[in-house]
Amino acid sequence: MIALAWPLLISIGLLLLALILLIGLTLLHSKIPTALRQIDAFDRLTRSVGLAVENGTRLHISLGRGSLFTTRGASALAGLAMLRKLTERTSLSDRPPVVTTGDASLAILSQDTLQSGYRAAGAEDQYRYSTGRLTGLTPFAYAAGTIPVTKDEQVSTNVFLGDFGSESALMVDAAERDNSTLIAASDNISAQSVFYATSQDPLIGEELFAAGAYVGAGPVHEASLTVQDILRWLIILAIVIGSGLKFLGVF
Repeated sequence: MIALAWPLLISIGLLLLALILLIGLTLLHSKIPTALRQIDAFDRLTRSVGLAVENGTRLHISLGRGSLFTTRGASALAGLAMLRKLTERTSLSDRPPVVTTGDASLAILSQDTLQSGYRAAGAEDQYRYSTGRLTGLTPFAYAAGTIPVTKDEQVSTNVFLGDFGSESALMVDAAERDNSTLIAASDNISAQSVFYATSQDPLIGEELFAAGAYVGAGPVHEASLTVQDILRWLIILAIVIGSGLKFLGVF
């Protein structure tokens, strides 16, 4: 029983440590600013958002089909954090952003996030619930419902951020045919391979979860990146120490 309890105790300890670090670094954000490395995809996104507002074109954000009630929901939450800030920046555009999803709960949250972004920008009367859309409940139904948005609504920039699968190849192909800017990231290996081969500046691995920090979603998002780095080094240190002790025959 004691042996079985150790992994649980370690997991709880890491969670508590992460929570304490997150709260502390958030409170100290003004005194210890987070230094973010340059990521070309986010630089391109910033330029594309500005051009979309100036040109009167539309920004399309697709959040995938990850249910918030499964482990795939983490990537969806990262997409929602980015969506809030992008909505604020483009709320007064002639063609406001449109969001597509492949999960019902995620679609409801995307509509709420859009409305919050308009409210924060002081333009809540410009919000239309129809800009947050559930385009399909199965992978290829989702792709089939998303492709017309990419092709027919004067979209200049497509942001695919969330849980996608092989259906992402169809969506990417539609974006490429219209010569629109594509920024994409996923927590799914098959979708990552598609995005890496087709996106101008693909986001790789954990860069997906840094989206909120890079678009200025708040100090909590920036602090979370520092917490990830600290925990990563602690795990590396534990592995090195454990390997050394094993080599010395301590256990």
